[in-house]
Amino acid sequence: MSENRKLSEKFHEVLKHEGVVSIVSWGVEPHVVNTWNSFLVITEDERILIPAYGFRKTEKNVNVNNQVKLTLGTKEVLGHNNYQGTGFLINGTARYLASGDEFDFMKEKFSFLTRVFEVTVDKAKQML
Repeated sequence: MSENRKLSEKFHEVLKHEGVVSIVSWGVEPHVVNTWNSFLVITEDERILIPAYGFRKTEKNVNVNNQVKLTLGTKEVLGHNNYQGTGFLINGTARYLASGDEFDFMKEKFSFLTRVFEVTVDKAKQML
């Protein structure tokens, strides 16, 4: 793994299996919303793109405070000390995309989206 990369091979391995992703935002009020591992698209520069249909409270929070935390994992990938299952905590900044090339790309993959939730990763820590 390149030293400039924040998302490890283990992180990418987790995304190959289904699991719940929790997104925590705070600004107007603390809020948690969920999505699925299979909905996350990682860009070449390691931003995380997520199709957003609802996410309205999250959007209100991001408009006030763009800091977010994501947790995700799967029991299908071995974690630390070869325990079954691993997960990650992601700290990052978020914004919404409502047009442009990445929006169009995501709309092709996920026809239900109304916006794209973009997270720029500041830190990714394997938790299990």
